[in-house]
Amino acid sequence: MLRFLTAGESHGWGIAAVLDGMPAGVDVSEEELSAELFRRRKGYGRGARANIEDDRVLIASGVIKGKTMGAPICVIIPNNDYENWKGKYVPILAPRPGHADFAGMVKYGFDDCRPVAERASARETAARVACGYFAKKLLEKENIKVVSWVVRIGSISAELPPLDERMSKKEVSERLFELAECSELRCPDLEATERMKKLIDEARERGDTLGGIFEVAVIGVPVGLGSYVQWDRKLDARLAAAVMSIQGIKGVEFGMGFGLSEMVGSEAHDPVTLPKRPSNRAGGIEGGVSNGEIIFIRAAMKPIPTLQLPLQSVDVRTKEERSAHVERSDVCAVGSAAVVAESMVALVMADALLEMRGGDRW
Repeated sequence: MLRFLTAGESHGWGIAAVLDGMPAGVDVSEEELSAELFRRRKGYGRGARANIEDDRVLIASGVIKGKTMGAPICVIIPNNDYENWKGKYVPILAPRPGHADFAGMVKYGFDDCRPVAERASARETAARVACGYFAKKLLEKENIKVVSWVVRIGSISAELPPLDERMSKKEVSERLFELAECSELRCPDLEATERMKKLIDEARERGDTLGGIFEVAVIGVPVGLGSYVQWDRKLDARLAAAVMSIQGIKGVEFGMGFGLSEMVGSEAHDPVTLPKRPSNRAGGIEGGVSNGEIIFIRAAMKPIPTLQLPLQSVDVRTKEERSAHVERSDVCAVGSAAVVAESMVALVMADALLEMRGGDRW
């Protein structure tokens, strides 16, 4: 079983993760891991924090001579911003609508929202990407690749190949990923990228934020990952939970997703032909089990809750109405969320692969 835990706060000493269940014999390096963390950190619309942090990473255990040992892997990522916050405590008394602030404060009995904001922060996703790197390296040994790209920011959508081609054709997915890696917003449509950047600039000037939609494709998946025999072993259920756990994600669908509800059965399902099916409306999973096609996931991210022109809130101590708390934040982080989603998907896929094939070494 591949499992992980993260620890640390947004402005604490650092972020850490322990990944348990990685087999021995997988080649890894801190340089590659740092490059993966760089992909998460950068992007048009990110705030000042992305420039403060360099995400220097230390693999503290579980790796020797560039190979995993089969032992738990511990990764530590110091927070550069800690020096600016050390010894300071800035309470959050007016919860931000859309954030975990209010509900978390009530749940854990705090008298302000700062402890909630520190842990609920998306800074925690640096640890997820670190864990996802190891999962990706395991999947690579089986020629399985996880890729992503952004298809929408706010009201602007990218002009991409038809949905069925994106879901079904390996070369299309790989090309979209290559183009996305050249875009400041991780959008394969470079013309749309420029319009999206302008939209982000306009939102920043208004003190507002933007969300969007990204897609994740898993290429080279064998038949049989996951299971239909119990609800918690279904691969799509596990993947949906993993992607939905990312901060700001409010919707996940597979293949044609909600579009299938508008079709009749003869239109909605993928005929069985060998070696490849003519379509992939199911998104690579049937009955909770991978069917050998590309696993195709789409996710929607809401606008970031921290606004520079804040919404109405209430002072949690005086109960008086006031504007919500304002803090340094991103304007748009959809591209970064897509990288985090790659990692979460890779962790689930690697776990399912180990579940089917087993192995203390690879």
